[in-house]
Amino acid sequence: MKNNYALIMAGGIGSRFWPISRTAHPKQFIDILGTGKTLIQQTFDRFLKIVPQENIFILTNEIYADLVLEQIPGMDRSRILCEPVMRNTAPCIAYGCHKIQKLNPDAAIVVAPSDHLILNNEEFIRSINKSLETATQNDCLITLGIKPSRPDTGYGYIQYNTKKIDDDFYKVKTFTEKPNLELARTFVQSGDFLWNAGIFVWSVKNILQSFQKHLPEINDIFNEGATVYNTDKEKDFIQTAFTQCTNISIDYGVMEKAENVYVLPSEFGWSDLGTWASVYDLADKDYVGNAVIPSEKVIMYDSSNCMVNVPEGKVVVLQGLHDFIVVEDNNTLLICPRDREQEIKQVVADVKQRFGTEFI
Repeated sequence: MKNNYALIMAGGIGSRFWPISRTAHPKQFIDILGTGKTLIQQTFDRFLKIVPQENIFILTNEIYADLVLEQIPGMDRSRILCEPVMRNTAPCIAYGCHKIQKLNPDAAIVVAPSDHLILNNEEFIRSINKSLETATQNDCLITLGIKPSRPDTGYGYIQYNTKKIDDDFYKVKTFTEKPNLELARTFVQSGDFLWNAGIFVWSVKNILQSFQKHLPEINDIFNEGATVYNTDKEKDFIQTAFTQCTNISIDYGVMEKAENVYVLPSEFGWSDLGTWASVYDLADKDYVGNAVIPSEKVIMYDSSNCMVNVPEGKVVVLQGLHDFIVVEDNNTLLICPRDREQEIKQVVADVKQRFGTEFI
């Protein structure tokens, strides 16, 4: 395991989970499903079975560094890689990979979001270990694809062909961002499309070669820090480096352009927990379809199929409410039809404009 490394991405704001997820305390640091552990804690624990603890790095915004230390006791601050400004996933991944390359040029790296749910940890661990081995032995970049259970418009899709390496890894043909429903149905029916889980595995050598080929400007910026990584000069260098980077995702900047991308079709009970609908789908429900977290002091009369998340200890009574989201946190109450939850991002923008950042 000594050559295995993990980069856990924990810099997002999670605005679709407002008002529980806020800029100061986003969803990766929240126990959204009421399991007793936050999403980043679950992710970190999962990778301890794959990667030595000292080889796990957290990529996050600098305003969340203290939250990471608070939620992951014993985490060394030197392994919290802080973005001074948000520049999407490509720059922060380039930063992490260059830093790891200086520590171990033979490293194999898994990159994963901190706020996804994995129900089958054993299968997840098996898939990642198999991917790390294949990435080490082959000139390839690997992404994990989830076998779709329905035509979902909220996910990106990966199309693959019949060319394989190591029996299980298929050559990627195309990436498609969130299609409309008709196209999503076509993808699922074809049988050669997978959901894009946003989980990547590669050797540090191959990913840096791909950065140099497809995003040379970003690669050059972080290559200049070769002499300061893992020293006390690193922080000052990164403060300057990020301001020079364009805002671009790893998917668009590298994965969609590289010719050596392979996908591992996977089934390990994955959800990106991107919306309240995804939480509702996974939560325990009563006999009329209400999901209530926590449920101790919530009373429902003639109400069904509601997603309710309210402060612990608060008495809440709902009557005659069907197919709604009811969420309260930090002096803010949201009541929204479940089929209109995609409008929450606009609601957040409107609240910010009318009342300022205090409630965002």
